[in-house]
Amino acid sequence: QVQLVESGGGLVQPGGSLRLSCAASGSIFRVYTMGWYRQAPERQRELVATITNGGNTNYTDSVKGRFTISGDNAKNLVYLQMNSLKPEDTAVYYCNFKSRYSPKVDYWGQGTQVTVSS
Repeated sequence: QVQLVESGGGLVQPGGSLRLSCAASGSIFRVYTMGWYRQAPERQRELVATITNGGNTNYTDSVKGRFTISGDNAKNLVYLQMNSLKPEDTAVYYCNFKSRYSPKVDYWGQGTQVTVSS
């Protein structure tokens, strides 16, 4: 069992920045992929960014150059630095953990609201 807790969401003006954090606890696998997903009203859940235990990262095209995913393996923390925020970034952001050895190991946090508005 893995528990994920997101924090750092809030209300920000267009062009502003936020830093989201995800704290993982429980039975943490050594080989993993962690990611941030988001879901806006009336839209499907969308992958935003992923990071592996080895530090490889991937981003959806709409956030490339603006968002940075990073991690602190020793503390089981994953961050999403969000710069140059746009109204279309408004969504509930969810942290996700997947084992790269066991496809059935797939956990989600409760989500944190990000609202970009003037």
